[in-house]
This record gives sequence, structure tokens and C-alpha cells, in this order.
Amino acid sequence: MSRTQPKPESTGRSRAINFLRTELLKRIDGDTSACKFATTRGIFCRGFARFDDGELRRRFAWITRLRQDMSRQELEEIGDRWQLARQDVDGLPIACDVQQREQDMCHGWDDFSNEELSRFYFELTGKNIAVA
Repeated sequence: MSRTQPKPESTGRSRAINFLRTELLKRIDGDTSACKFATTRGIFCRGFARFDDGELRRRFAWITRLRQDMSRQELEEIGDRWQLARQDVDGLPIACDVQQREQDMCHGWDDFSNEELSRFYFELTGKNIAVA
């Protein structure tokens, strides 16, 4: 008797992003951005941790220009607060939505392939989906 894995649910990209947004919102509070959450948990896109020190400083040059001796931890904290502030100002639910519009740290949801969105959903829920 052979065992086969059930075929994952197939869903469109927009719906998968809505699933991910919902799952992220369940896990973050109003004091933590999705970027910081991903950084501290080492999941999803890995947040700030996906960039080495030089690249993170380059992406936040408008912050580091004023204080070049800032530690990475300080820069990540300011980046986290900036993401939360932009969410409020733009009326958007999470940092990925902000970055899709702002595109200064990354390109938000546009940075991810369908396969990555599927993997991120599995990381958050333990459930497989196929994003088409």
C-alpha cells in the first residue's frame, strides 16, 4: 500500500498574500513590525537579517547619514519603528504592504516568487499551498 501526500491546495498569488498577511497579523502586535518578527524568528524573508551590515546601512542611508556610528541593533530598532509609523500613515496592515508602496528597504510582496510565498505559508502554518 503506497502512501501519497495529499495535493496542496492551489491558490492565486493575491489570495496567498492575503493568507500570509492574516497569519502574520495573528503573530505580531502593534509594537513589532513584520520585519522585526521575521528577523527574530529567522522565518519568512528573515526581515532585517536578510541584509548584511553594509547593505542594511545602504538601504537606510537616510538614517545612517546622520549617525554613522549607529550599531546594527540601533538601526534595526529605528527601522522597525519606521515600518510601524509608515503602516499608520499609509493605513496599511503590515510592512510588506508598506514596502510594496515605499520600496526603500525592499519591494514588499513583489520580492517573493510564488514558490517562496508557498514556503512562507508552510513556515507559518505547517500547511502546504501551491501558489499559481
